[in-house]
Amino acid sequence: MKNLKTLEDLFHHQLRDIYNAEQQISKALPEMVEEASENNLKQAFKDHLDETKNQIARLEKIGDRLDIELTGETCDAMKGLIEESKELVSKDADDNVRDAGIIADAQRIEHYEISAYGTVREYAKALDEREIADQLNQTLQEEANADEKLNKLAMDAVNPKAKVQK
Repeated sequence: MKNLKTLEDLFHHQLRDIYNAEQQISKALPEMVEEASENNLKQAFKDHLDETKNQIARLEKIGDRLDIELTGETCDAMKGLIEESKELVSKDADDNVRDAGIIADAQRIEHYEISAYGTVREYAKALDEREIADQLNQTLQEEANADEKLNKLAMDAVNPKAKVQK
């Protein structure tokens, strides 16, 4: 990795990091679809996979516009979040409880993405890259919407089913 001497260097580094994170997510989402038992949760993950593919393409366009290569970084944070999710689904759990846990892990991932996209959007603004800031804001809104959809699904359907009946 090259030295980070300017905000532009940091911006490019962060774009590479979130690009790798999105690549990891695109590989993890099909597994989440398989592990989920609730049909609406499966569909939410399928929908988000399509959205993630569009977000990757958007990042690639940003990389082209900035004339930077987006590969070469590993997002260790995302790697850890996905690994935690895999550990959860490997446990012996009731389907409804597993779904509640999968949603919790997916929301942690969404919150990481919301933070990352909010940061790079602000860097783009500071660097007078308004068009790129708008594109990053679009992704930020998609991530926030995905988080809200998961939250609603958890509260309205999954968590009540997972609640222990006495």
